[in-house]
Formats: sequence, C-alpha cells, structure tokens
Amino acid sequence: MQLQTFNTKFHQKIIFVAVISMLPLIVFAEDSNEIQDQARKSDEVTYTLTEVNVNASADASAGGLSPAYAGGQVARGGRAGILGTQDNMDTPFSITSYTNELIQDKQARSVGDVLLNDPSVRVSRGFGNFQESYFIRGFVLSSDDVAYNGLYSLLPRQYIATELFERVELLRGASAFLIGANPGGGGIGGAINLVPKRALNEPLTRVVLGAASGLQGNIATDISRRFGENDSTGIRVNVAHRDGNTAIDDEKSSLDLASVALDWHNQENSVRLSGDIGWQDNKLKRTRTNVTLSGLTKVPSAPDASKNYAKDGTFSNERDVFGTFRGEFDVTPDVTAWAAYGFRRSKEANSLGNLTVTDAETGAGNVTRFDNTREDEVDTGEIGLRGKFITGPVGHAWVASSSYFKLDKANAYAWDFFNTQATNLYSPDKSRLPVIGGGFSGGDLSSPERQGVTRLKSYALSDTLSFVDNSILLTLGARHQKLETRNYAYGTAVLLPPVYSESRTSPVVGAVFKANKHWSVYGNYIEGLTQGDSAPSTAQNNGEQLSPYVSKQKEVGLKYDGGHFGAGLALFSTDKPRGVINASGIYTSSGEDEHNGLELTMFGQAYRGLRILGGATFLDAKQNSTGVAATDGQRVIGVPKVQANVGVEWDVPGIQGLAFDTRVIYTGYSYADAENMLKVPGWTRVDIGARYMAEIQDRLVTFRARIDNVADRDYWASVGGFPGQGYLTVGAPRTVSLSATVDF
Repeated sequence: MQLQTFNTKFHQKIIFVAVISMLPLIVFAEDSNEIQDQARKSDEVTYTLTEVNVNASADASAGGLSPAYAGGQVARGGRAGILGTQDNMDTPFSITSYTNELIQDKQARSVGDVLLNDPSVRVSRGFGNFQESYFIRGFVLSSDDVAYNGLYSLLPRQYIATELFERVELLRGASAFLIGANPGGGGIGGAINLVPKRALNEPLTRVVLGAASGLQGNIATDISRRFGENDSTGIRVNVAHRDGNTAIDDEKSSLDLASVALDWHNQENSVRLSGDIGWQDNKLKRTRTNVTLSGLTKVPSAPDASKNYAKDGTFSNERDVFGTFRGEFDVTPDVTAWAAYGFRRSKEANSLGNLTVTDAETGAGNVTRFDNTREDEVDTGEIGLRGKFITGPVGHAWVASSSYFKLDKANAYAWDFFNTQATNLYSPDKSRLPVIGGGFSGGDLSSPERQGVTRLKSYALSDTLSFVDNSILLTLGARHQKLETRNYAYGTAVLLPPVYSESRTSPVVGAVFKANKHWSVYGNYIEGLTQGDSAPSTAQNNGEQLSPYVSKQKEVGLKYDGGHFGAGLALFSTDKPRGVINASGIYTSSGEDEHNGLELTMFGQAYRGLRILGGATFLDAKQNSTGVAATDGQRVIGVPKVQANVGVEWDVPGIQGLAFDTRVIYTGYSYADAENMLKVPGWTRVDIGARYMAEIQDRLVTFRARIDNVADRDYWASVGGFPGQGYLTVGAPRTVSLSATVDF
C-alpha cells in the first residue's frame, strides 16, 4: 500500500500537524546563532560539582559510545544494526538512544520505565504473565526480542532491570535487514538494543540507596576501574538488591542481580575485546494479572489503582544467567573484522489466577489456576567484516556479516480450566488458589522437557555510497534469512511433524540528503520478517504453518540539529500480513494490518537551563481484507490514534545543583476487540520529580525524588500485548520514589 493511499481525513490531519510541528524548528533554524550564543553562555557558567562521564567503548568498537546530546538525556546517535553506531543525521532511519543519565534521573527500574519517555512506544504485558511487551508504531515487540550489545534474547525475558545496561537504543521501524528476524516474531514496528556498561575513564565507586511507596527498598553499587598500560584493561561491577511491598496493596517484589563487564585493547588499539557475565533473580508475589473480557458489550471502568485483585498464593519467579563476548580486529586501517557470542540459561515458575470479567457493571468475574514452568537455553553469535574505500568521487562503507541464533526451550503446564472461582474486579475474593485437580496439562512441572527449538541463520551484505562531500548517502543491502522451528510433544519430547523451515531475502534501500549542518532529509524502504501463523482448528488445514510473513515499510522523514536542540519528523506506512480462513475453509495469508503514521520527536536544551524530551505519534492502524465483514476496515486491537509525551526539566536559577522535572503522558482511546465494539478510554498521566546535587565531605551526593501518577488516576494502561488479544492492564497508582546516590 503506497503512502498516498492513506485515509483522506487522517492524511489531512497529519499533514497539518507536520506543518505546525515544524514551525518551531524553522524558528530555531532562523535564530540558531542566537540560540547557540545562549547555549555557549550557559556552557561558560562555572560549576564546582563534578560528574563522571562514560567515554569508553561499550561494544569493543573503535568508536565506542555515541556522545550524549545537549541536555544529556539522549545520545547523538545509536546502533543501526550491522551498520554499526551512526550519528542520527547520517542514517536513513529513526533512532533514539536514551542515556544512563536519563535512567538515573527518572529513577527508571526497567526497560519499560525508560521507554515511558518515548512518544512512539507504549508498554504492555505478555499474554498470561508479567513479561514486558512494547507497542512500537502500534506493533508488538516482546522482551524476548530485545537485543543486548546487538544480539537477541540474552537478557531475562520477563523483566530487565536497568542496573544491567548503560543505554536503551530504540530503532523505529522494520529491521529484518539491519538485525535479522526476531526469534519471537516481533520487530515489525521497531527494535530495542540495550548497551552494556563498560569501565569508565575515571575511577568510580557509586552507592545508591532508595525507597518507594509500599516500603519497597533498594540498594545498589556500581564500581569501575581501569588499569594496565594506557588504561588498556577495564572492569565494571554492578550489584543490586530490591525487596518489599509496592504501591499496590499486598503486592510484593524482590530482585537480586550481579554483573561483571571486562574490556581490553592492545597498545595500538587495533584489537579490542569486551565481555559480560550476569545473573538476575526476580520474584513477584500477588502481582495483579491481566484482565480478560468475556461476553461484554462495554469495557468496565478501571478499578482503584492501588487495589489488588490477585489471588493469595500467586507468584512468578525467574532466574537467569547470561553472558556475551565481542572482539574486533583492524585487519588494515580500512578493514575491520568482528565476532560476537552470547548465551542465556533461564528457569521460570509461575502460579497464576488470571481474571476474566463477565459483567461490566458490577465487575463480577472468575479466575482459574494456571501453573507453568520453563527452562531456556539460548546460544547466538555473529561474525563480520566492515570496511571503506573510494572509487573516484564516490565513497563506500561496506559490511558483510553472518549470524546464528538457537533457542532450546523446555516447558510444562497445568491449567485447571473447569474449576473456576467467582471473584470481582472491584471487590475481589482474595482467598488462595485451589489445588489443581484436573483440566488440561502437559509435561511434569517439576522437570519440564524439551518443547520447542528455534533456529535462525542469516547472511547480510550492504554498501553505503557517499556523494558530494558526504552530503548524499545511499545505503543498499540485503539479508538472506532462514527460519526453522521444531515442536515437541509435552511430556515425551517426541518431535512433532512438520518441521518448519523457510527462507527469505530481505532488501533495504535508504537515502539521506544533508542540506546543511542543521537539516537532513531521509527515506527508506525496508522489510520485516516473521514466522507465519499456524492454521486454527476451525480450518481444513488445521496445524499448517504459513510461509514467513513479509512486512513492507516505506518511510520519509526530516531531521533537525541546532547544536543544542534537535527534532525529527517521520511519515511512514507499514503493512503486516495476517492469516484468514477463506471461502473454501483454508487458512491462508491474504489479509493485513496496515499502519500509517506520523511521528514527531524533540530533544535537547531548548533554552539555557531548560531541557525538553518528547513528541507525538499519530497512527491509523486498520485491519484489511480480513475475510469477515465485522472486522474488515476496523482499527487494530490496542492501538490508539494519538499518543504523546512531553518531558521538561528545569534548572532552578540561583540554586546550584537543583532541578525540577515534569512529564505528561497522553494515550488516546483504543479497542479491545477486532470488531471495535469494546472501546477503552484514553488516559493522561502526570509525573513530577526533583534532583539536588551537592558535594558533601568531598563526595558528590545526588538526592532524587519522584511522584509518578501524581493525580492517582485509575486507568487501563494498555490493551493487548500479544497479537490478536485484547486483555487489559491496570495502570500503577500514585508512586513516590526517593533515592540518594554517593560517588566515592
């Protein structure tokens, strides 16, 4: 579907918004000299407080981390898959890299907390558990598909604590060429890469003490040292512990983690090595589950945000060990070889009582017990060559790579489907879950056996051509991908036919025109690749898995960099194939979800002592050619038309080290069913915070305080989080967080 085929009214709206949104940028461009003069004056102010900066390599690359942009909340660029770390103005894709400074100042605890600051992302949950999922441009990405230092599925798949990474890099849009197909079937709307922590250029011993609503306490330490000739060797150690109740009644969570990062380079810096080893143990008790709607004609009002409808005895435990190794070698000054390997070993156990509401007025419903255990073994790797050369007036930056991924999972479950317990969303029965006495089961919960294997192999090649003193950049490339899955019978681990083995070559074309140092225009065509769905039991070809789904994305955009304030505007169209049962009763790929949208992002120091981070996303996400009149042309489940974020941080004049911030998050209404009969209201949330930095006995001490959901609003925070499902998640209540950070 071409960009010009947008819904007419929606098209007019986004063009209007685009024009209005760019007006401030035009003003900034015209007054750039004045703004830069103001910024220089700000830079000339003498501060006695000192901060430790991260300048060391984060991924064994010669370039290291992309430098932070003015204001320190985002970086100047980020990783564009196999193309490596690139400046935002030079890449034909939309990338935002959120820094550790932002993570600390917002007291973010997970990847989802960090991405609350992004206008193109909304955080949800996986189906039936507490796994974080992310709607990016309206498409779901599960935490299974989050990358760590460029490799998929290495960190804990349910919940990833912020102490484990330095930055969150968000690549908006499809990414099959850039990083390959996601093992979990996501990546159509965007990709997330977490940058590991590395030893800093200066010694650091940092201790963080914190507390939050519900008497949740935390303590963490971050130790960094460099040693050897020319500080060639670095080590960084992070340890953290959290424990206690939360702002939700009777809910408890605890987390322990430890990680060690090592890096080394030779004297000439032609050989660079880095490695990580980590462990996380995350435990939840009586955490509120997703809410499923059954037989309703309207959506029930959200319950009191602080009330807990979870059953006594419910829990979710996850323990992970993981590691990575990456090395680079400069074969010549213009050619670099690299190799990377990563692994994860995980164990999970859950006992859940998901709530199904059957009466929207009273909140009456029921729960059934579902227990499961799972063990994962992930091994993945990548090798490649990267180089550059010149042919006449044309420069070339080429890349060739090969990657491999394997997930071997063991699983067992017991679902007491027929033994329902009555409860209520608003006045729940909190008695313990019953002992499982029947229903459905598979495997031995105490010793799960192999249930599935996923293998992904790929080969990629690209060349970025540069013309006219690098003012015009053209990227051409392709990745050939093979997807293979094997399923095994519960309990016996017997291989079930057929084996799914399919291949596809995914191309990319991207162009950038840098009009001047402040403005660049870009465009791209890139595809997403996911495994096809399996035919349901109602189809004649029950169980048959369809060929891989190929999603096609077309995007054009405008980027602005004023030196201290930046912005981006993107107009995109992405379609995702879907399976339907045709008139002959055969399940086939013939429908699609089409997402047309416009994104505006803003970041940096808009004025002396005033930092801005935010933007807005406008989405027209429709179901097309579904084969069912009631759903054809209707909105996609869980995707709002409008979502916006505005974050402002202000340094208080005359009080050195004191800053206040506020963040407003708006999400428009969406639907919880494919027929668009169940309308879920939109919501607005306001968060505030304060930070004070001071030197106490020659130590830098930072005090932080936050109140999230200041108005204590009751709202449905998300709809869905697994394709085709419209379950609801209750938003968190007012939560107060306090912390003190001491650098020794």
